[in-house]
Amino acid sequence: MDIKQLPIDGIDDLYQVSSVEVGQHLYWQVGNFQVHAQVLITSWVVIAISLVLSAVATRKLQTIPTGGQNFIEYVLEFIRDLTRTQMGEEEYRPRVPFIGTMFSFISVSNWSGALFPRRIIQLPHGESAAPTNDINTTVAPASPTSVAYFYAGSHKKGLSHFGKYIQPTPVPLPINIPEDSTKPLSLSFRPFGNILADELVVAVLVSPVPPVVPVPMMLLGLFTSAIQALIFATLAAAYVGESMEGHH
Repeated sequence: MDIKQLPIDGIDDLYQVSSVEVGQHLYWQVGNFQVHAQVLITSWVVIAISLVLSAVATRKLQTIPTGGQNFIEYVLEFIRDLTRTQMGEEEYRPRVPFIGTMFSFISVSNWSGALFPRRIIQLPHGESAAPTNDINTTVAPASPTSVAYFYAGSHKKGLSHFGKYIQPTPVPLPINIPEDSTKPLSLSFRPFGNILADELVVAVLVSPVPPVVPVPMMLLGLFTSAIQALIFATLAAAYVGESMEGHH
């Protein structure tokens, strides 16, 4: 396994992190753009799995839930409680679908790297992996979270929402603005770094030893993947809830 970094110059240095590659990858050329095909394929598989499971589990809803409906309702109740805890009783309901979507995508994406048999999808170069081991994937759910943060605050408090940057004095303005800018960065790098590190560790352990030996590390990776999804959803809900509260 080799680690390669594409050459970047000029203003593109701002996107240097997105050019980091681990191993070989499959690319598609779309016009003048080069698309990371592995990430798209695995992301589509994750989205398809989530949609199919949801559709099957809620196909015949019953008053007394059983089977898949019971599991879906448990997950929904968990997300609802998480969102209510972070946003409060009055504001949480309209935002449960958003937080639930973030949690579902991140959790299924993380687990797909450990549970999904990678050799099922044969690629000309490299092999399939968790979509969240690519920084571009984790930026995708972090970006709308940042938009929701500003939208929720400005929708509830109007332009006075932005007054927090100069309270109680305009002196900390240069610090307050970057503070909000780092929120999507934190959301992006946390799952990306953990999932990438987990897959690298498992790949290194599998190469020199029998496949059974890394199993405990892979089980730990499943636990870590679930924790990362929970942290992402909790922080996203906390950020949006914070924007609707008064200045702290």
